[in-house]
Amino acid sequence: MSATATSHPAGPAEVQLPCADLTANLEFFGALGFRVETIFPADDPKVASLSGHGLRIRLAPGGEAPGLIRLPVEAWQGAGERPDAAPNGTRIAFFETNPPPNIPPLQPAFLISRFDAAATNPGRAGMLYRDLIPGRLGGRYIASHIIVPDGGPVADWVHYHRVRVQFLVCRRGWARLVYEDQGEPFLFEAGDLVLQPPLIRHRVLETSPGFEVIEIACPALHETLANHDMPLPTGRLDPERDFGGQRFLHSRAALAPWLPFGDSGYERRDTGLANASAGLADAYVLRPAIARNFAVAGHHSELLLGFVIEGAATLATEERYELGGGDAFVIPPGQGWAIERADPELRLLVISSPAA
Repeated sequence: MSATATSHPAGPAEVQLPCADLTANLEFFGALGFRVETIFPADDPKVASLSGHGLRIRLAPGGEAPGLIRLPVEAWQGAGERPDAAPNGTRIAFFETNPPPNIPPLQPAFLISRFDAAATNPGRAGMLYRDLIPGRLGGRYIASHIIVPDGGPVADWVHYHRVRVQFLVCRRGWARLVYEDQGEPFLFEAGDLVLQPPLIRHRVLETSPGFEVIEIACPALHETLANHDMPLPTGRLDPERDFGGQRFLHSRAALAPWLPFGDSGYERRDTGLANASAGLADAYVLRPAIARNFAVAGHHSELLLGFVIEGAATLATEERYELGGGDAFVIPPGQGWAIERADPELRLLVISSPAA
């Protein structure tokens, strides 16, 4: 007789913990927000299964030494201070549900990063990563030049980041992106900027071949968290929604005018980043208008990064450095710098954080 598959669904997976005193542990885990799912035998219970916080545990006699359960701080509903262990010995570690990002102290540095396609590192979903700030200013900032050679659908999922500030500038090609409460998916094209406020859910759907983007974030080391339960788009459009004091921004280069950059003889194309990020960062693009040179006496931002989108020029600090497309530089606070002998095609992305 051939075996037939059962029509009953498989039961939920459980983590079993040793338990000699079921009554005391039921009271304890109840104060942590767990609820009883099964318990037996009825006349003298020894085994129980409980669920809570996306976890299912089984309390039963015997077994190995108990382990560690991590729970959000708000899970404790009992009296007194939060405990560090259950009656059965299981260690309990509480964590903040949405802790502020850890911002390391700034370690200023002058840096030059030369474009070299062979120096990129493979990342997820076929993306190539180039670190624009080796050392990352002590871990305070990360800047990546990301290249997607082949393009097409991206193996991404709905996710979000615990950051102070994070934004993207498209250098070449396009990507199709979607963000929480920001309407339908849209094209992120060359010259555009997107500010991703803290915790906003988003997803990269597809890119063109040869897509290139510059991504800046503070701090350098930050968590990326999946949100598998949120469908995107959400069906809502709320461009003024507040995300940790910031709002989503899609700055379109095609709609931004070129305006005089003071009396430097250059023109500036603004992005609106300073306003949307509540002053945490700014980004703009410079091009020669009636002059090839301009000088800056110094700055007071933690980060000042320049990235040559197109063209060539000379960066003058204490020495002179010839710059071409894809090259980048970081100027430490207080140091003067200048751009000299720029060719007419120069497009220089300038990023400051906080906004200068």
